[in-house]
Amino acid sequence: MWENIKTFASEFFVTGDPLIYGADVSIALTLVAIVFALTYFKKWQWLWKEWITTVDHKKIGIMYILCSILMLFRGGVDALLMRTQLAMPDMQFLNAEHYNAIFTTHGVIMILFMAMPFMFGLFNIMVPLQIGARDVAFPFLNSLSFWLFFWGAMLFNMSFVIGGSPDAGWLAYPPLSGIDHSPGVGQNFYIWGIQISGIGSLMTGINFVVTILKMRTPGMKLMRMPMFTWSALSSCLTIMLAFPILTVTLAMLFIDRFAGGHFFTLDGGGNPMMYINLIWMWGHPEVYIVVLPAFGVFSEIFATFSKKKLFGYTSMVLAMMSIAIFSFFTWAHHFFTMGSGANVNAFFAVTTMLIAIPTGVKIFNWLFTMYKGKITFETPMLWAISFIPCFVIGGMTGVMLSVAPADFQFHNSYFLIAHFHQVLIGGVVFGFFAGLYYWWPKMFGFRLNERIGKWAFWFWNIGFYVCFMPQYGLGLMGMTRRVNEYDWSQGWDMGWMPLNIVSTVGAFLMGIGFIFQVWQIAYSIKNHKRDVNGDPWNGRTLEWSLPSPAPVYNFATLPKIQEVDSWWEEKERIKAGKPTPQAPLEPIHMPDNSAIPFIQSLFWFIAGFGFVFNWMFFAIPGLIGVAVTMIVRSFQKDEGYYIPVDEIKKTEASTRGAG
Repeated sequence: MWENIKTFASEFFVTGDPLIYGADVSIALTLVAIVFALTYFKKWQWLWKEWITTVDHKKIGIMYILCSILMLFRGGVDALLMRTQLAMPDMQFLNAEHYNAIFTTHGVIMILFMAMPFMFGLFNIMVPLQIGARDVAFPFLNSLSFWLFFWGAMLFNMSFVIGGSPDAGWLAYPPLSGIDHSPGVGQNFYIWGIQISGIGSLMTGINFVVTILKMRTPGMKLMRMPMFTWSALSSCLTIMLAFPILTVTLAMLFIDRFAGGHFFTLDGGGNPMMYINLIWMWGHPEVYIVVLPAFGVFSEIFATFSKKKLFGYTSMVLAMMSIAIFSFFTWAHHFFTMGSGANVNAFFAVTTMLIAIPTGVKIFNWLFTMYKGKITFETPMLWAISFIPCFVIGGMTGVMLSVAPADFQFHNSYFLIAHFHQVLIGGVVFGFFAGLYYWWPKMFGFRLNERIGKWAFWFWNIGFYVCFMPQYGLGLMGMTRRVNEYDWSQGWDMGWMPLNIVSTVGAFLMGIGFIFQVWQIAYSIKNHKRDVNGDPWNGRTLEWSLPSPAPVYNFATLPKIQEVDSWWEEKERIKAGKPTPQAPLEPIHMPDNSAIPFIQSLFWFIAGFGFVFNWMFFAIPGLIGVAVTMIVRSFQKDEGYYIPVDEIKKTEASTRGAG
């Protein structure tokens, strides 16, 4: 029996790698510290009532962003490990198997478990405030969406220490991801971690489309919405169309692995190219799903810190929506080299070039917004300005890659790696950092320290260019992607080593920038000054009319909107002594908290874990638990509660008069 237990443990837990042992120790110490702190400070009930069971969109948004920052740390450590391995020829830092695992998880974590939750966090916190709503359309569904993301991310991340990590690449192309070439459980972790969190993402997309279309305050017509809300709408519409493709594709891959299906196996009559088409039919819109909200963030920041209306509002809306549409007609540019034929390649080359046009329109609109503006250079504006040259370079290299004959040379090289990171870090990550700095006072009631923030900004930006500019050169010199080592002759004769060393230095500079950001948050929490008026940036949109942080009900009375930049115009009317009359206070209806989203998503996790190991005694009870919680919810009379007028008056007096 003891031998059986030892055999099971050696197969269940990942062993033999010092880095994995270090991860085991850090995970154990972190869990012990969390449990100790919650117990010592008697915060278990507070955690359950205020956070785990909450349906408040603002708290859910904060939890999304917290998870995203943790995933940024995890994905960033993966990147530093890879760059360390590639810094010098014949490095023995990571073996090939470990490198492939890190390469796979880095891409998945950064796109699906860092960028997506960061985006959803900003949506949750700001979209209802910008459109004058007291909540999202489906608060219960919103909570369920978050917890599905959370448990899906946990399932995926535990693969490194339990069972073994996926190592077939971040898009898991068959036949590598098939059962013959990946017989372990790593790819099952990949499938179910992404599947569970992806269902949550799809529900979030539906929730915010309905919220934006049906929950706007009186007078808030579509063409009066803030640009960030437009970006959320375009992104969520794209989610609704793209994520079902991902769900079905992963289900088909699991059937191939679990039930002997042959959707993607050539020897069984399937076709791996069908998988590649399907995954990129989701994958390329996914790039725009995460970058469109960053465009919305930049639009808000440029207008606010230039003290001007956003230039070309209508053209910006048209550009945003056309990008969302065109994103579904460009996926085949990811495999020009697959032999699709000249006509197919020409079509997707043209559509890829066309999508650059609305993006260029937005760049010029932002530049014209700043033109003759009274610009101030607070940290959010620095991140926004730094985006423009970065994204222009990324766009130019993207157009180079869109030329099919040229792509035959660029495609499998580090040139593509540099381009991809140029647009996703310079566009998405810089954009979400800008949004975090910009809306932090609204979330927590105080600004982040500017001095430390600028240190973080410069380390991130300098490190970014030092890291990725050399990779364009490496690609043109012939260094292919997906390699875990190169020899000394390539390092010296082909000039790869010096540029790889420089690139690795740049990666560590970005890591230092992240450390400065953590320090900035900790320092600001300890030494913050309370935001007393709710409008520290002299903002233009509706969220800045509220106290910071906003009360649970958001608006004591629903505002009436007459134009774009409604709060800026209202401030002008207040200065002129003609403020808009406010409706009398009335009791406000709010939804009840619920434990069902957390419990149901936990059952999804149990079911997913069972399917990973083919343990039906785990999977079946998990699915039964999901069904039971759905039935319980269907019979639940969740009538919510009312906040009385006296309590509203007391809350408004305390929040608006707080010093």
